[in-house]
Amino acid sequence: MSTIQSAREPGLLPKLHDPELLIFIRHGQTDWNAEGRMQGQRDIPLNRTGEGQATGNGERLRAFFEIENIDPASLDFVSSPLDRTRATMELLRQAMGLEAATYRLEDQLKEITFGDWEGFTLEDLADEEQDRLLHRKADKWGFVPPNGESYRMLADRIGAWLKTVDKPSVVVSHGGVYRVMRGLLEGLDTVTVPKLDVPQDKVFVWRNSRFEEV
Repeated sequence: MSTIQSAREPGLLPKLHDPELLIFIRHGQTDWNAEGRMQGQRDIPLNRTGEGQATGNGERLRAFFEIENIDPASLDFVSSPLDRTRATMELLRQAMGLEAATYRLEDQLKEITFGDWEGFTLEDLADEEQDRLLHRKADKWGFVPPNGESYRMLADRIGAWLKTVDKPSVVVSHGGVYRVMRGLLEGLDTVTVPKLDVPQDKVFVWRNSRFEEV
């Protein structure tokens, strides 16, 4: 069984790859985040709070690089192609004093898709989707929304990408992506992974085989 296939089994995720330095930033807040709407792969723009979070993370990252004597030019800056992640990356780079548009896009870093549920809150779905919501509560890792994607499926996608990371990188992506990526790096269990907290005003640094917050 391949490493990615084994991520489909219940229990602990396999530890995949151990990058020398991988810096992860979640996109800033959107109105849908604030309203508790399932956003997935919909292109929802940053709100004013989200723009401030992106700029603040750029300032944190700039200070971290200065303390650690890291040259930003030595890192690969890569973003999910969705508008909110691209806007976050550009605000972050501007705050670091770098050219905003100098980064690349990676389609595999898109957020988990909620399919037909995108745009709805769980409360919106409570009456018509009660059975599915109970299934989701019982198995958030394996649950697939109508025409959507499960965390298990996302683990295949992110695991395949993670094994390609071959240089120090700064990644701007999504909450679901971070949860799965952290699960694969740390070998976490599939019950814990979907519940991981991913603040939008923090920089997550993977080095020395562990995460730290900046």
